[in-house]
Amino acid sequence: MRATSLITTIKSLVEQRVPTFLWGAPGIGKSSIVNQIASDMNIGFIDLRLALMDPTDLKGIPFYDKESHTALWAPPAFLPKGGEGILFLDELNSAPPSVQASAYQLILDRKVGEYELPDGWAIVAAGNREGDRGVTYRMPSPLANRFVHFEMEVDAQDWRLWAYKKGLDERVISYISYRSEHLFTFDPKSDIKSFATPRSWEYVNKILRSSVTKELLLDTISGAVGRDVAVSFLAFAKVAQKLPDIEAILNGRGGEYSDEVDVLYALSTGLVSGYLKNQNEERLENLLRYTLFLKSEFAVMVVQDLQRGGVRMEHSEAFKEWVKKFEYLLG
Repeated sequence: MRATSLITTIKSLVEQRVPTFLWGAPGIGKSSIVNQIASDMNIGFIDLRLALMDPTDLKGIPFYDKESHTALWAPPAFLPKGGEGILFLDELNSAPPSVQASAYQLILDRKVGEYELPDGWAIVAAGNREGDRGVTYRMPSPLANRFVHFEMEVDAQDWRLWAYKKGLDERVISYISYRSEHLFTFDPKSDIKSFATPRSWEYVNKILRSSVTKELLLDTISGAVGRDVAVSFLAFAKVAQKLPDIEAILNGRGGEYSDEVDVLYALSTGLVSGYLKNQNEERLENLLRYTLFLKSEFAVMVVQDLQRGGVRMEHSEAFKEWVKKFEYLLG
């Protein structure tokens, strides 16, 4: 299931406190999606990496109670005490069976030891698939049956929308628009340590904003997404030097046009990103009028990306002209 569909679906299940399990390959953004859901719903979010825990981390430490002459469990401080939120059990199937047993009680009964999960909290778990060469333990059937299961797909269109919102470097967004197959290059049969994933492209974004010198840039980016992808990306990044002035176009001072496909991908992304950073009616009119003379597929890509970014343009005179010219592509 695509990320946009997952977000809508999991939100509904969180409202009903239905335990949910999100499966997917490493680095595709499973934890980021759950965090985003909590943020969108304005509720709490606690991320527990179960693969790093011992059974007592969840159940608590036993102590002797003098009054009752019994052993009680002191619950951990990191579990929620009240309010509403999502308790995210990440890497659940990578946790040892003894830790999974503690999680099983929490999921099944919403309590573990002396602790009881507040009514306002929903449980969402995530894990890598068994074929992804990660450390995983087969989940017991009774535990698996306590969840509604989803498998997350990697989708370049959804990723681009997220990247625009996060303000990633335009060169990264443009490159994935141009070579969408390079968003995710993980091969479970390969021994190569570096491969491209949505998470590693975030690293590339940070590398580009770091103080890494040009001489070391290829080796550094290769460490994030692999050598072949890094070489291809840096070759594409040189296209940015051929772009017209994005701000001049958005401010109505015109701009050149190009027939080169790689330039057009970079230009389209740059226009959308530039507008989303500074939105007003005049800049929207200028942008739409500029796209009237772009190659049709790129004019459509710009408008669709703007619409996915929440930009309303039905009232625009330039958009009415745009629809007349490109409506044959919209059907």
